[in-house]
Amino acid sequence: MLIPVGIIVAVCTIDVLAPPDIHLGPLLVAAPAITAAFAGPRLTAAIGVLAVAAQVFIGIARHVLFTENLEAQIAALVMVSALVVLFTVVRERNERRLTRSRSVAGVAQQVLLRPLPARSGFLEIASLYLAAEEEAEMGGDLFAAARTTSSTRLIIGDVRGKGLPAYSHAALILGAFRAAAHREATLPRLAIHLDGAVRWDSSQWHHAPGAEGVADTAADPAPDAAPDPAATEAAPGPDIDTDETFATVILLDIPDHRPVVDTITCGHPPPLLLADGRVRTLAAERPALPIGLGALPGAPDYEVESFPFEPGELLLLYTDGVSEARDDRGTFYPLVERAGAWSDFGPQQVLRQLRTDLLAHTNGRLGDDAAAVAVRRLPGRPSDDEGSGARWRRSPDGQPPQL
Repeated sequence: MLIPVGIIVAVCTIDVLAPPDIHLGPLLVAAPAITAAFAGPRLTAAIGVLAVAAQVFIGIARHVLFTENLEAQIAALVMVSALVVLFTVVRERNERRLTRSRSVAGVAQQVLLRPLPARSGFLEIASLYLAAEEEAEMGGDLFAAARTTSSTRLIIGDVRGKGLPAYSHAALILGAFRAAAHREATLPRLAIHLDGAVRWDSSQWHHAPGAEGVADTAADPAPDAAPDPAATEAAPGPDIDTDETFATVILLDIPDHRPVVDTITCGHPPPLLLADGRVRTLAAERPALPIGLGALPGAPDYEVESFPFEPGELLLLYTDGVSEARDDRGTFYPLVERAGAWSDFGPQQVLRQLRTDLLAHTNGRLGDDAAAVAVRRLPGRPSDDEGSGARWRRSPDGQPPQL
């Protein structure tokens, strides 16, 4: 506020003391124009009125108030001030509309990427999401959790592409996981379900009656029938386009009563196991293709690989936005080297340290979305009543517990 008020005071003082042939009054228009950059209509109008009053004062002090020149200056100042006030009214209305849109978008993103439960059985869980796109809370990375009768299942993944298409495909995978994770008997069946859902979503319109390039419409399911993932896997798949949708994911099943973690890796970076100041990479020996590419010729089966996961140990899951983050010199973020010092931390502390360290490495500029999930197995064994954890609830109809 000192800037526009100072302009008015300076113009008045100099114009009154200057020689008769020097007129600085037209500069008063700068005061309401500058005010509009940071203030609302009322304050801008007040500065405009003050500028007009200053122009009148100059006219009285210099005995030229009723001259045509000064009257034209006053009229021009009133007109410009009114236009500036009108501009601030329109701008404030647009800002309110934008704020409402951001609020709705934020709620939608939070509903889509729900926070993970803090506890599930004897597991302590925390999650982190850093969107590369400014103002966004979610991008193409994803994670979710689901509860079965005797274990906790997790997914973390990264959808190909960016922007709205990536959001849409991430929503598809999250929805398919939440719908099936608690009822599919095995991890391979769950992986088949996710792959079938992604491939069906990508190809359903190309298989509509009358679509060009349909090789075998008889093999398509009925229009009103939902695709069966098992049938989708067995049936001859459509030709795979290099532009097809796919996502790298890793599926985990952590039993309540066995100190292991079962995993299926579909082209995703391997988890890290943190214990006793050391880091172990749980690299898959038999990785599968990314979800959505299961129909490629010679695609490997989804095979479960098990790793020890003892009480007190911590699993760190992450996307390539973490491991491939670069600094100004192009150096990748040294996740494995840094993570060893965090083995004694809890999940929340690990992710807070990861966030601080990652943003410091990249100077706050991420080139890709980054997501991470930390899971610690707590000491002890859950009882039948505690197995579902404080944040999980058993359905009254006897179905497996779920979120």
